[in-house]
Amino acid sequence: MKIASSRTRKRLHLLTGACLGFFLLTHFSNHALGLVSVETMEDARRIFNLVWRSWPGTVLLYGSLLVHFILALESLYRRQTLRMPVREALKIIFGLAFPFLIVGHVVSTRVEWMITGYGDGYYQVLPLLWSDTFIATRQSLALILAWAHGCLGAWFWMRGRDWYPRYFLFFYSFAVLVPLLALLGFAAGARSLEVGIPSTSWFMPARAAPETMGQIRTAITAALLAMIGGTLILRAIPVRGKIRITYPDRAISVAKGFSVLEASRAAGIPHLSICGGRGRCSTCRVRVTEGLERQPPANEAERATLNRIRAPDNVRLACQLRPNHNLSISPILGGDNVGLRANPTEQEAAGRERRIAVLFCDLRDFTLLAQKQLPFDTVFLLNRYFETIGEAVEASGGVIDKFIGDGALAIFGLNNTIEEACAQALTATARIAKGIDVLNRNFTSELDKPLRIAMGMHAGPAIIGQIGYGKASSLTAVGDTINAASRLEGFAKEYDAQLAVSADLVRYAGLKVDDRESYNISIRGRAGTLETLIVQNAVEVEAMLEANRSPDIPA
Repeated sequence: MKIASSRTRKRLHLLTGACLGFFLLTHFSNHALGLVSVETMEDARRIFNLVWRSWPGTVLLYGSLLVHFILALESLYRRQTLRMPVREALKIIFGLAFPFLIVGHVVSTRVEWMITGYGDGYYQVLPLLWSDTFIATRQSLALILAWAHGCLGAWFWMRGRDWYPRYFLFFYSFAVLVPLLALLGFAAGARSLEVGIPSTSWFMPARAAPETMGQIRTAITAALLAMIGGTLILRAIPVRGKIRITYPDRAISVAKGFSVLEASRAAGIPHLSICGGRGRCSTCRVRVTEGLERQPPANEAERATLNRIRAPDNVRLACQLRPNHNLSISPILGGDNVGLRANPTEQEAAGRERRIAVLFCDLRDFTLLAQKQLPFDTVFLLNRYFETIGEAVEASGGVIDKFIGDGALAIFGLNNTIEEACAQALTATARIAKGIDVLNRNFTSELDKPLRIAMGMHAGPAIIGQIGYGKASSLTAVGDTINAASRLEGFAKEYDAQLAVSADLVRYAGLKVDDRESYNISIRGRAGTLETLIVQNAVEVEAMLEANRSPDIPA
């Protein structure tokens, strides 16, 4: 059950959706004129009918409706799992429920007009609808569902565009006001007429038999149910052949035809997909570590996205890759947060003073780099960078206090001595520097220039406690030591170095500083100067630690 190529299907879905959305907009605008008068509604309806009841308008409208509905069923059939984000589920439910809600209205207005030439106007329709609470509620619900379905479709299409955030407020206001004004116009127009008694002076003599209209309604409803039911039955028929997808931490078996993204969702594996699995972003991308040569080639849409981000040959979009042989993958942008820690104890939350080591780490020139990247790729790079920082800090014995923009604050010594904390902090800087080198090697094709870091470290007393408000509160540290470390990070940038570290921290770690050049710098709000060492490449700190480590100071 495949209709044309993937790119053609997407274009047809978008174009037919836009046509139906324009019809809804004109129809709802006509309803909204009920706030003026029913006569104004009727005048506008004549213009409306000139467009949509002409042969070109009829073919365009009902052709779009049929193609859009078939494409939706085809997409439902091809979806290997019904696990999906709530917004995607609502879009599908709204779209499938809408035809059943409007069958009666379409038959009594459009179909009867096509058979007999007679069509009800607002003077007949409004009192009939308003006099029956069930019918009025059903039509109002149909109006809201149709508009909500269209808005969700438009949102999925627009949210990845770089101009969308600038116009978000306008789109949101427009999406709310159109159905609201239509409902108000419907209510105002109906209340201005004699409720429940349609004016017979407007009736034309030739009307189709009620039995005939009832049979047509039944036939259309049965056809819709058969199409949806047939699609669900076809989905339930098992597909022969299974493949094995191996993730870094597990392996799963799925039937052929699953996309990698659908396989992740079916297995409950977190897998990001900003655009909803349409190949319009790169957040679901995976690195294929084994089995790539036996997989189907990328389609046109996938190739366009991968070329835009200059992805290497072994990177594919999980939403578009439907493997037909076993493969091993590694999601590039993980779905888990980095640096989450257990809740603090009551003693920690209350506040206490400790001697700790503090590390500030920041990416240099990241703002300029982000301006040349897709929004999704900026998030991807930051998360990989934060993952590198978090793993290095936690592996060394520290904790991530917070991420700020493209910077990170780490603390060492919450549960050990200041000497151990300082040695751990120095170890973390070497691991961070190595991790950044790995990132630069892995993403050479996607970066115009390598990522560069600047780190500042200091050790001393600080107040540790639960600070903040509501959900924004967290265990953090404040005091002169934090301010000094932050200033040293800026000092590293001034000297184009990876690390600026106070001599105090180096001495606490058991290292000698007499043979290294040092600088005495002033810290704003702090009396005197702070002796500071500059390290151009933080990797060399590891050699210093190995040469001077004593049995009492762990790595």
